[in-house]
Amino acid sequence: MDVLTDLAHGGRWTSLRAHGREWLWQRDAPERHGVSPGDAFVDAGGLEECIPTVRGDPDHGDAWSRRWTEDGDTQHVRCADFALGRTIRSTPEGVIADYHLTAEPGYRFVWAAHALLDLSPHATLHMNSGASTRLFPEAGPLLHRPWPAGAPWIEGPWPAPHGLPLDRLGPDDGTAVGAVVDAPWCCVHDGRDRLSFAVRAEGHPVSIALWRNLGGFPRPSPYRSTGVEPMLGRTFDLADAGPTDAVRVPATGEVRWRLTVDSACHCP
Repeated sequence: MDVLTDLAHGGRWTSLRAHGREWLWQRDAPERHGVSPGDAFVDAGGLEECIPTVRGDPDHGDAWSRRWTEDGDTQHVRCADFALGRTIRSTPEGVIADYHLTAEPGYRFVWAAHALLDLSPHATLHMNSGASTRLFPEAGPLLHRPWPAGAPWIEGPWPAPHGLPLDRLGPDDGTAVGAVVDAPWCCVHDGRDRLSFAVRAEGHPVSIALWRNLGGFPRPSPYRSTGVEPMLGRTFDLADAGPTDAVRVPATGEVRWRLTVDSACHCP
C-alpha cells in the first residue's frame, strides 16, 4: 500500500493505492493552494488531518490550511495551541501512521483522519453491529420522528440508527448525512476490494465518523463524496463535546495514537 502526502498544502494525503486501486477521491480545487489559517475549508478530497475540531471553528480544524515540514521520517505542523507530528510507514499488510501531539495539559481536541473515498454505489461499510451511533441534525428530514429541539445529536444502534441505514451507499439521492460510531475500526467492501481502518489511543475516546454525501452537499453545486474517518473523540464539533467526547491532554503535555490502514477484512 502506497501513500503520497502534500506537505505544502496542509499535509493532505493525496494518494492511497493498493493492488492497482486508488482509494482516495479527489476533486479539482485550485483555490486550495492559496488558503491561509482561518479560511473556510476548501475540499480537495484525499485524507485531511482535521484537528482540533472537524465542524465548527476553525472549519475542519487548524492543520489543513498550514504548511507542514519534514524532519527525517516525521512530518510536522505547528498550530496556535498545539504541535502535531506523524510518521507514516508501509508494512507488509498496509500502512501505519503514528501521531504525537504536544500542548498545554488540559487542552481539549478532537481529531479525524478525514478520508474521502472513491467508492461505487454498491460499496458497504462494516462495523460492530449494535455499536452506539450518533446522528446529527442534517439527518432530521430523513427520520420518521421529529428532531428533538436543540439536540446536537441523537443516538441509535449501528447499522440503522433510528431506521436510517448507514452501511449501504447506493446511488445519488440528494442527501448528505454525518454520523459518529462508537467503534475503533471500519471495513469497506467494494466489489472484491477491501479497505480497513483502525484507530488506537490508550486511555482516550476513539470512534469512526462517517460522511455519506450522495449529492446533497454543498449547495448550490453538490457532488458525491464518502468519508470514512477514524477519530479521537466522539463528535464533529469540539464546542459540543461533553466530558468524555474529546481528548484532554494529560499532565505529561502529550498524546500519542496510531492509525492503521490495510487491505484485510477484520469483520467478525
